[in-house]
Amino acid sequence: MIAQSVAKDIYSKGVNTVNENDTLSRCLEFFKTETPQVLAVVDVKGNYVGVITRRWILRSKLDPVVTKVKNLMQSAPKVSPDYMLSRIAKLMIESGIRQLPVFENEVLLGFVTDDDVIRTAVSQEWGKSKVSSVMTRAPYTIDANRSVGAVMNLFREQGFSHVPVMDAGKVIGIISIRDILERIFQPNERQTTGDRTGEKVETFSVPARSIMNSPIIAVDADTNLRDVEKKMQKYNVSCLAVTLSDKLVGIITKLDFLEPISQSEITIPQLSIQFSLKNTRITKDQQAFMMDEFDAFTRKYQEAFNLGTLFVYIKTSGTTNTRETPFVHCRLQFRTTKGTFVSSCESWGIEATFRTALDRMDRRLLRSKELSYNPRYAKDYLHKMGLPGEDL
Repeated sequence: MIAQSVAKDIYSKGVNTVNENDTLSRCLEFFKTETPQVLAVVDVKGNYVGVITRRWILRSKLDPVVTKVKNLMQSAPKVSPDYMLSRIAKLMIESGIRQLPVFENEVLLGFVTDDDVIRTAVSQEWGKSKVSSVMTRAPYTIDANRSVGAVMNLFREQGFSHVPVMDAGKVIGIISIRDILERIFQPNERQTTGDRTGEKVETFSVPARSIMNSPIIAVDADTNLRDVEKKMQKYNVSCLAVTLSDKLVGIITKLDFLEPISQSEITIPQLSIQFSLKNTRITKDQQAFMMDEFDAFTRKYQEAFNLGTLFVYIKTSGTTNTRETPFVHCRLQFRTTKGTFVSSCESWGIEATFRTALDRMDRRLLRSKELSYNPRYAKDYLHKMGLPGEDL
């Protein structure tokens, strides 16, 4: 159980600001020289209007020299000094913003970050839990010879910001959004391997191995969360590989910490759902549809899992078909006391994409070791596969 500390005990005082009419290149200078995690954006009168992070700049594809901050900033959820740890973590997940402004009487006091939340949580009894209890299992990987452009596409399509790099079946490094920002997007950086020093190259065509962090920073699957957090801080990274007998079995990111922290306030055993939307809004009818689908899901699995949260990450690409139906990416992460399960789908329309992703989650659960030996669920799985199950 995680004790519910409050924001006033953990937030970081002090604020770095940029004007909404500054260019994104001004922000990049700040991120390179001052290394803040987030910048507060103010208007011409000095009033707070939003926040901006380097991750958004990197993913935007916008020209930082001419694009103004106001075109990319976002309005982050405001945190009161008395907000509890679980509520802060939930706001971070739902908004997709990991650095939230702390306000008291409309005065910006500072920011509470994911680092603040995680450090506080692991200092408690929960910090003795094994990393295997929260890590992302069987993560996406990329071959060392694939291009940086392929890495960027993977990040955009799947909505994450770290990927292990593989060579001949072995993990040899990790690439993050920050690596691409610092080694590809910073204006004074030049590729030196295989070219004359200082010669500009086609940066997105360089292989992943040329910018990855190596040697790999890893932890054993039995390492406790407190030691994992310390290792992240020691090496200033937000993702570690998790290995078992030198074999990659998962990765642990800050989001993997935040999700269970957000659940820690739940006192009655139940299955719950939590949405995080990007570049899209859902109507009341769409939300009602997804809740009905989830209710059916809950009735089926409440007894088996008792307690858990289905995290739903939905984003649209801005592309629509001839019927004005958006192209949607939906990623599901089902965290339970018996493990974490993931599924995803890309398709046209929010309802159809969510239903397919949930159906894939259903199949994954039915064939998992947690349920496959239970005759009731085994029969359901065989039915879904179109096979007879009378002998079970």
